[in-house]
Amino acid sequence: TDVRVAYTALHGVGGATLVEAFDRAGLPPPHVVAVQQQPDGTFPTVGFPNPEEPGAMDELFAVAAATDAQVAIANDPDADRLGAAIPMSSPATDVSAWRRLTGDEIGWLFADHILRHTSGDDRLVITTLVSSSLLGQMAAKHGVRTAETFTGFKWIGHTVLEHPDDRFVFGYEQALGYLVCQRPLDKDGITAAVLMAEIAALAASEGVTLQGRLDAIATEYGRHITADLSVRMPPVEGMSAVLRMREQAPGQVGDREVTAVEWFAEATLLRLQCGKDLRLQVRPSGTEPKVKLYGEGLDLEPGPYLEELAHLLEA
Repeated sequence: TDVRVAYTALHGVGGATLVEAFDRAGLPPPHVVAVQQQPDGTFPTVGFPNPEEPGAMDELFAVAAATDAQVAIANDPDADRLGAAIPMSSPATDVSAWRRLTGDEIGWLFADHILRHTSGDDRLVITTLVSSSLLGQMAAKHGVRTAETFTGFKWIGHTVLEHPDDRFVFGYEQALGYLVCQRPLDKDGITAAVLMAEIAALAASEGVTLQGRLDAIATEYGRHITADLSVRMPPVEGMSAVLRMREQAPGQVGDREVTAVEWFAEATLLRLQCGKDLRLQVRPSGTEPKVKLYGEGLDLEPGPYLEELAHLLEA
């Protein structure tokens, strides 16, 4: 399988395992970011070693541009998450040609590939409340069962165990956590990286780019646009603000009427549906002093509505 992959371990433990996994899968060795390939707990070349953080993949982009890679992938330091970027031109020999994918976009590429290359009405896919709703639509199109669970990957594993008669084929959360095989029942950045390389190789063999794959998904299901926003608040104030919004849910956010309100007590999450093409969600962080807001629009940019929701939250 001929595919050019750029890779960074971000100074974590995934480097050697990833290279061996590629070899066992019959993939060419990736072009690695040499200065980030070996474990180093001081993380000397990145401000914060998380593929989601701005700047964390800069060294990766440089290697991807230098090698005209077809996809660029990054593990976080413990290699249980996967970040990815794709070229927006060909050749992609300038770092400005590379675009980092969102966690949902990576999930859509995985789901599209897995659902097209598996069969059976006993298949099961799982996602989380704050991830894109598109997975459910893709599952319905393929006649596959779908489940939505709470934030945190343990809940995806728990949901698999709750459905022993179903054949689990894919699960993801938008925070770069993916499970693309049946074991282990936890997110795994190594198997996800191998599958991303396979998807890139197959696309190239068919004369399609990964952006082309995403465009085809958008053509079939509508262009889903996701965004998130954090509002810094002390934990007690954040919880109070979310509960207050639950008790007095807004009837309108910006110029959009709120048409449905759902409360998920176990997740302390409030969902506001604004017609068929806009979904807004809010929940207090369980680990940081902030409230998290999530938006998804169908051919609609949700960012401005998240800003308006943040104002309502702080009012």
